[in-house]
Amino acid sequence: MGKRILIVDDSSMMRHMIRDVLEKEGHDIVGVAKNGEEGVALYKILKPDVVTMDVTMRVMDGFTATQNILDLDQNARIIFVSNLDEKKYKKDALKSGALGYVSKQRVKEIIEIIKRF
Repeated sequence: MGKRILIVDDSSMMRHMIRDVLEKEGHDIVGVAKNGEEGVALYKILKPDVVTMDVTMRVMDGFTATQNILDLDQNARIIFVSNLDEKKYKKDALKSGALGYVSKQRVKEIIEIIKRF
């Protein structure tokens, strides 16, 4: 059974690419946000099973948004998707409470993380 997913990314191209990959695997995209602030607001309303989260965005970055979401729901499942230095940011992402970190060049790896839970 597919998961209900919220995509948070400032790039419309990446939102579209992530949507395509996830929908092809049977997941339902319940919302999209172009910054962390919108992501937190949509999380409150939609209560998705999974959030894909970019790191750098205007208005509110992904780490701040992740903390705000986890403050609302300690069981939130967040996967970072970014082009930033994977070694450095993957460690930060996992410390923040996220389930994983995926490079935007390997966006299909989101599927493998989702399958783990």
